Amino acid sequence: MSYAVLGVVIGTMTVIGILTVALAGESRIYAQLEDYGANLVVIPAISQVDLELGGLGLGALIVGENYIPEDKVSQVRQIADDMVNQVLGIEDERYRYTVSVAPKLYANSRVGEVSVMVVGIDPEEEMKIKTWWRIQEGEPLEQADQALIGARASELLELSVDDKIVLNGVSVTVAGILEETGSNDDYQVFVQIETAQEAFDKEGVVSSIDVRALCAACPVEEIADEINMMIPGVRAVAVRQIAMTEMGMMERVNRFMLALAGITLAVGLFGVVNTMMTSVHERIRDIGIMRAVGASRNQIVKVFIYEAIIVGILGGIFGYVAGTLLAYAVGPLIFEGVAVSYVPQYFPLSLILAVLVAAIATLYPAFRATRIRVADSLRSL
Repeated sequence: MSYAVLGVVIGTMTVIGILTVALAGESRIYAQLEDYGANLVVIPAISQVDLELGGLGLGALIVGENYIPEDKVSQVRQIADDMVNQVLGIEDERYRYTVSVAPKLYANSRVGEVSVMVVGIDPEEEMKIKTWWRIQEGEPLEQADQALIGARASELLELSVDDKIVLNGVSVTVAGILEETGSNDDYQVFVQIETAQEAFDKEGVVSSIDVRALCAACPVEEIADEINMMIPGVRAVAVRQIAMTEMGMMERVNRFMLALAGITLAVGLFGVVNTMMTSVHERIRDIGIMRAVGASRNQIVKVFIYEAIIVGILGGIFGYVAGTLLAYAVGPLIFEGVAVSYVPQYFPLSLILAVLVAAIATLYPAFRATRIRVADSLRSL
């Protein structure tokens, strides 16, 4: 029986180990997705019309406003909040899932002889979306007369903390310098959105709105469709290429690992079959005596089924423990830096799977046992 238990343990261990690693990998990917920033961008609904005259192209005409009225920011937030809470089934106001909504206003300006892009932001919301932002020097953007400078911009403009710069006639003080991010942020100057609106005479408008609703079940595309339908003059675009790539890769890895687990489970099943067949041959005499004293075929089958249940329970318990230990060992090798932890919900699955495998593997040997004739068993004495 020990070999039968070992076969079930190996198969169950592989399945539980792979499921545990896969769950930890998915959790890590979802955590990484939160570092990608906005997954929904709302921009002005402008369109491009190609102009022609007698087959001669005259260029393109941009139709529509280049800015979004600032009062639409609250409408975008309301739509996104309501749809996410509806999908997550949250009705209690105390536990509502609140998305991050960060409006931006872009404007070109000059600092000395250098042309720069000035970005008006809501500092609190921007930091929620751009979780990778780190302050290299100074402090975060907090006051209306302050500015936050990208790493490359500070070098090109030769600016340090507490330096003053003039943006289109409005003077601001450099509060902090960002660490290099490898994005356009490195070359931009950030001020509070109200400051940018005042400096560039753009009161009451924004250039774009970034929305961050990165829960596993967040209906990003549905939110974009609802915004496009309910708010005229804007176009919402779901940014999901990164998430699709990451989760697509994860699904392929999971399928491969589960296929490997299935093969291992099948090997374990055949091992149990061989062990039980050997047990039948070794117990021909006992089976014959049982038949001689009046035991029915169903009773003989039940004997082997009961043994299979015991094998399955033992295999399930040890398989769960061994599978969890296997996950702790190989998890960091498959997903670098992943935090693997045991999953109590997999223990019942381990027991059910192990008992099922042991029972299936025992059916054929049990059937063979019922075909043994009393005369054949007596010859073995």
